Amino acid sequence: MRAFTYQRAATVAEAAAAATKDGARFIAGGTNLLDLMKLEIETPTHLIDVNGLGLNQIDATPEGGLRIGALVRNTDLAADQRVRRDYGVLSRALLAGASMQLRNKATTAGNLLQRTRCPYFYDTNQACNKRVPGSGCSAIGGFTRSHAIIGASDACIATHPSDMAVAMQLLDASIETVRADGATRVIPIADFYRLPGATPHLENTLQAGELITAVTLPKPQGGKHYYRKVRDRASYAFALVSVAAIVHPDGSGRVAVGGVAPRPWRVPAAEQALPRGGKAVAEVLLAGARTTDENAFKVTLVERTLDAILAEARSNGKA
Repeated sequence: MRAFTYQRAATVAEAAAAATKDGARFIAGGTNLLDLMKLEIETPTHLIDVNGLGLNQIDATPEGGLRIGALVRNTDLAADQRVRRDYGVLSRALLAGASMQLRNKATTAGNLLQRTRCPYFYDTNQACNKRVPGSGCSAIGGFTRSHAIIGASDACIATHPSDMAVAMQLLDASIETVRADGATRVIPIADFYRLPGATPHLENTLQAGELITAVTLPKPQGGKHYYRKVRDRASYAFALVSVAAIVHPDGSGRVAVGGVAPRPWRVPAAEQALPRGGKAVAEVLLAGARTTDENAFKVTLVERTLDAILAEARSNGKA
C-alpha cells in the first residue's frame, strides 16, 4: 500500500471541498477500496473519511417513497421494515451479497461504486483497460466464464458486481449528489452507469470529487418481489446470473439482470414479454449478446431463472 494522507470530514461541504485535491478519494466502509489499495490497483494520495457526515438515515419522502442516506449500512437497509414490506427485492438482493461482516460495514453509496471483480482487473500482471487505460484487455481471449455477454466492448468485457444495484435499477432509484462548488443534482440510476465503450475506466457519470449523499426510491409499486442469484457457491460469491423481478397479479411486471453486463441490465421493452415466459423475455433483454464458448450458458441461465420466478409467482396466485 502506498503512503496517503487522511482527513476526517465534519460536513458535506467540507468533504466535497476536500475532494478537489489531486488524488483524493472518499472512504466510508472501505470494503472494496482498502482491498484495491493493498493491491496498488487504487492509489489515492488523500483519503477523506465521510463516516461523520450523518448520512445514515432512512426517511419517507413526500411522494411516498424512501430517501436512503449514502452511509446507511447494507445490514440496516436490508432489515428496515419499510424496505422489507414495500421494496422486498432490495432487501433480498442485499442479503444475497457478500457476508454478514461485510454487510455490517458496506454503505449504500459504496455498494453502488464498487468496482468489478474481473480476475484480470485484480491481477496487476495482466493488461486491463479499467486499471491502466489503453493497456488492453487480457480477459478478451482469456477465460471468460464470468464475463459480460451484453453491453461489453472491444476494450472491456467485465461485469458489474453489485447485487443491490440490480434491485435499485429495477426500482427506478435516483442518486443525489453534491459537488465541491455546492451544486447538487439527482441522477436516475438508468443514467448513472456508463457502458465501457473505448473508456472502461470511466464507470459512472460522477464528476471528479462529486459526493453521493442519498439514494431515493419512488413510491412502492406493489406486486410480488423476487431476487434470484445463481452462483458457484451458496455464499460470498458473485453472481453468474442474477434476476430481480416484480410480478403483478395480471402477469405484467419488471425485470433487471445482473452478472451479464458492465452495469445492471434492464430493457423495459423486454418486460412486455413476461406473460410468455423467460425465453421470450430473454430474446429481447439479451438481443445482440456476444458470447463465448465459456459464457454462452448465461443466456439459458437467464431464461430458466426467469421461468422459475414466474412459476413461483403463479403458484402463489400472484400471476
